[in-house]
This record gives sequence, structure tokens and C-alpha cells, in this order.
Amino acid sequence: MLISKELNAAMNEEIGLELFASHQYLNIAAYFERLALKKLAKMFFKQADEEREHAMKFIHYVVETGGTVEVPQVAAPKPGFASVEEAIKYSLDWEIEVTNRCNAIMTIAVDQKDYAAQDFMRWFVTEQVEEVSTMQTLLQVVQSAGERNLFMLEAYLSHE
Repeated sequence: MLISKELNAAMNEEIGLELFASHQYLNIAAYFERLALKKLAKMFFKQADEEREHAMKFIHYVVETGGTVEVPQVAAPKPGFASVEEAIKYSLDWEIEVTNRCNAIMTIAVDQKDYAAQDFMRWFVTEQVEEVSTMQTLLQVVQSAGERNLFMLEAYLSHE
């Protein structure tokens, strides 16, 4: 077995959190659909797919390194939001949490001198820079446009 029990457990937990994020982003996308914010909905449906792909990357890595995959129970996503700004802020906060978790898993890999796990986790650490940046920018645009001018946000996303 190439993976330690500690790293295996941390990655199993991350699998559950990535699947939770996928479900949460589906809920957020559906919320934006109801508001006729089609571009924003499309972006979050894509985010949901990406989060599931992240979970699959962890699953394959654990299997390839001789670990045991134990997908944890996935918590129910937050069911609704009072505003678009709240939904985006929630997403930004989540991405910051994921960044902290990826860094913690990387720290375990570094402490254990598990170079393969470090290489694997480096992709996630780099990916999180993009994820946080995207959500921060989106939040800034929503705050600048205001809830009454959200179709400006749709126009902004059309040019991305």
C-alpha cells in the first residue's frame, strides 16, 4: 500500500466534500435558472460537474495507491438563498474552505514525505487558486451591479 491510513482517511473525507460541493452547485444553478439568469446557471451546472470530477480524481488516486475508498455520507446542500449575492458569497466561502482542506492534505503528504501524493495534490492546490479567484471576481461583479441589475452580470458572463 503506497498511501498511509491518515492520508487515505483525509482523501476519503475530501471525496465526500467534493460530492457535497457538486450537489450544492446544482442547487445554486437551479436557483439561478429560476431567476432566468441562464449564463450564471450554466456556469454553476459546469461547476457541479467539475466538483464531481474532483471527487473521481481522489477516488482513482486512492485506488491506484492501494488505499480503500469509503465514500462518506454526503450532507444535504443549503436549499435556498435570499439573494444572488448570498449564493455567490456562499460559493466563495466554500471554495476558501476547500482550499484550506487541500492545503491540509498537502501538509500530511509533505510531513510523510509522500512525493506521489504531493504531486497529486499540487494540481488541486493550483486549481483552488483559480476557483477562489473566479468566485471573488463574480462576487465583486454582483456587488457592483446590485441585485436590481443582475442582467448586467449575464452580459459580463457572455463576454468571458
